[in-house]
Amino acid sequence: MTLNALYTPVATTPTSLRITHERPILLLGSCFADEMGSRLAAAGFEVLCNPFGTLYNPLSIAACLSRALHNELLDESYLLFRDGLWHSWLHHTRFSHPDRDTALRQCNDAITLTHSFLSRNPLLFITFGTAYVFRLAAPHPLAGTVVANCHKMPANTFIRSRLTVEEIVQAWQSLMDEADRLMPAAATWLFTVSPIRHLADGAHAGQLSKASLLLAVDELLSQNGNRPIRHAATDPLMTPGAAWYFDSYEILLDELRDYRFYARDLCHPSDLAADIIFERLQLALMSPETQRRCQQHLQEHRRQQHRQLVNND
Repeated sequence: MTLNALYTPVATTPTSLRITHERPILLLGSCFADEMGSRLAAAGFEVLCNPFGTLYNPLSIAACLSRALHNELLDESYLLFRDGLWHSWLHHTRFSHPDRDTALRQCNDAITLTHSFLSRNPLLFITFGTAYVFRLAAPHPLAGTVVANCHKMPANTFIRSRLTVEEIVQAWQSLMDEADRLMPAAATWLFTVSPIRHLADGAHAGQLSKASLLLAVDELLSQNGNRPIRHAATDPLMTPGAAWYFDSYEILLDELRDYRFYARDLCHPSDLAADIIFERLQLALMSPETQRRCQQHLQEHRRQQHRQLVNND
């Protein structure tokens, strides 16, 4: 055994998709989307990251994105009051507020902001976190609605289940068709599955959840005509329905499998692991010139952070 064979390198899925600084990026999904979004922003990209807050399951992500595509605002039926705050069933707790009208306005401002951003035909970077969902139970007026956040409501408020591959594919294929109709140019999708482990139901159930997400993404790529390698003359950014996959989950789980690459909770990737995955994203999806521009922006970002630390001292 040689020293260079002490880990399993993951070859990222080959693709001709190229991310450039000239195109904005909308990131939606789990907290891993925030990790990549913050690094893309520091690298000089124009990003809008999780404008609805953290969204973990595919149906909640799809529901929020669909509303943004249509600029379909919420009404008061989507709000609930608990522990002195008004919350939205479709938004993260960062939108919660003691005043009902303020909470509703903040939620709808996020929809309007995202609708405006979509008019610029951004790359859509989607991160699925879990296949488990909570649906409002009868007799709630919104019974059957998948919620983005339970807001610590009693367990009998919901019916919990794991989405099937077919449910995910059906919802997302419909959404992708919507996007092609409503966006100014054909939508381009970059999917990934969050490498953050969800162990509340045990390791086996967590793996079943991730497997459902991986199979759903694979089917979506197949239905939207994606192939591992496209002809070099083809511009994938203008290919109708172009959908691609980035191997975040595989890089952390297979290549960086040592617990030194995890945070203290042993579920989230450490900063080092997120940095490594972002470096791999650059190598897989950016031209050498774009990578060079990234490094320039990142160096300036680090200098600014250092100056802030010095000034604070």
